[in-house]
Amino acid sequence: MTEPRRERVDRLDQPIEPGRVRLPRFNPEAFGQISENIARYMGTAQFIVWMTIVIAVWFLWNSLAPSSWQFDPYTFTFLTLILSLQASYAAPLILLAQNRQADRDRLAAEEDRRRAAAQKADTEYLAREIASLRIALGEVATRDFLRNELARLADELDEAALRREKRARMEWEDDRS
Repeated sequence: MTEPRRERVDRLDQPIEPGRVRLPRFNPEAFGQISENIARYMGTAQFIVWMTIVIAVWFLWNSLAPSSWQFDPYTFTFLTLILSLQASYAAPLILLAQNRQADRDRLAAEEDRRRAAAQKADTEYLAREIASLRIALGEVATRDFLRNELARLADELDEAALRREKRARMEWEDDRS
């Protein structure tokens, strides 16, 4: 990476590269934030009001003031130049701000898609788990089923006990006779 210009000038042990134009360096993120702030301000009613006031004062001053006090006497040529200059800088700043917003929107949309895919996968996993639990519950005895089976077994045991008791009584009576 090249050294900053300031350090190269101070270093006498290295020659200066001839014929190379060195442009100033800037932080694109900071420049983008500044342009967004300017574009955001230019989109407000406050800006329009202040711009209208400045143009009205300019127009009134150069129309009603004495000729020696007028600074734009040639049918507002300087005002036209200033407004053209303002518009020529405003358009690229607004486009830069829109591009940055589009980048943020694209990143947000990608993140939303990623989260939606993860949620869909989680939902499908949970649906499969619920289905497997339903299948497993079909094979598991429930509380009501166990109660009914225990009641049926108790009835069978009672009947079996009555039969044994009856048989034992009959044998006892047979033995007595």
